[in-house]
Amino acid sequence: MRKLNWGILGLGQIATEFAEAFDVENAVLYAAGSRNDEKAAAFAKNYALEKSYGSYDALLEDPSIDVVYIATPHSHHAELILKSLEHGKHVLSEKAITMNNDQLTQAMKLAKEKKLVLAEAMVIYHMPLYRKLKEIAQSGSLGKLKMIQVSFGSLKEKDPANRFFNKDLAGGALLDIGIYALSFARFFLTSQPKEIHTTMNFYETGVDEQSGILLKNDQNELATISLTFRAKMPKTGIVAFENGFITVNDFPRADKATVTMPDGSVETVEAGDTKQAMNYEIADITDMILSDGPNPSLALTHDVMEIMDTLRKDWGLHYDFE
Repeated sequence: MRKLNWGILGLGQIATEFAEAFDVENAVLYAAGSRNDEKAAAFAKNYALEKSYGSYDALLEDPSIDVVYIATPHSHHAELILKSLEHGKHVLSEKAITMNNDQLTQAMKLAKEKKLVLAEAMVIYHMPLYRKLKEIAQSGSLGKLKMIQVSFGSLKEKDPANRFFNKDLAGGALLDIGIYALSFARFFLTSQPKEIHTTMNFYETGVDEQSGILLKNDQNELATISLTFRAKMPKTGIVAFENGFITVNDFPRADKATVTMPDGSVETVEAGDTKQAMNYEIADITDMILSDGPNPSLALTHDVMEIMDTLRKDWGLHYDFE
């Protein structure tokens, strides 16, 4: 089976983590693209890549590249996703995959027309643990799903210029950490929530600093989500069924969870390796491309984007460049 050549667009911290982790059968990290020739060349040399490009367009014009990983700020994702697809490249984009659902719908339509794989780098959808937990949830052994609780708090430095609070870079808790919490909830919910309630506090720069979110679907399953950028909270997800509940600590890249039964007995569930989180993403996308298979997580990505659009509309939060 042939190996796919991967290219990276955007060479910040997350791209560095991606390159350091990259170790997947049938995949080669082939090229780096930046807006700066020297930065791209240094990155390529550091990770023994075959090619480097001082512009994103130049990388996309390389016919040897099969798939690109978009690691720029999410304010630039939609533009680069469309360019990549137009150049015939499969795409794995960092979260949030786009700024809004209109952008995502456009990208999904183009990917379908071009018969290309489009995916968001949401590790929850690729970690082996979650596949195992979904099997447990769907087996019926725990009864009906009743309630999901998710918390994610990150104590960011109080600096209005920081990208986390910079409105020009699409800052705010929802698009950065909230997308993990919403993806966790939607992964387990039986259907897309139709009822959404929320409240939010603005940071001084005009982005969301913290919020509370309540979701309800047609099956009367509830999900409550707590987010904050100015207080540390555990990254914990709880999925409660009639006959027990699942607890996942440090849930974004988790490889371990517990199942607690009504009598207090606890079972540990383990699968995968947290350190290999990015490689699970790369391997899944590579396999989809080589097998001409669908991307089952894209529908969940779309659902989460719809929820975020609703939340931001309720909050009156809009970014000028959308």
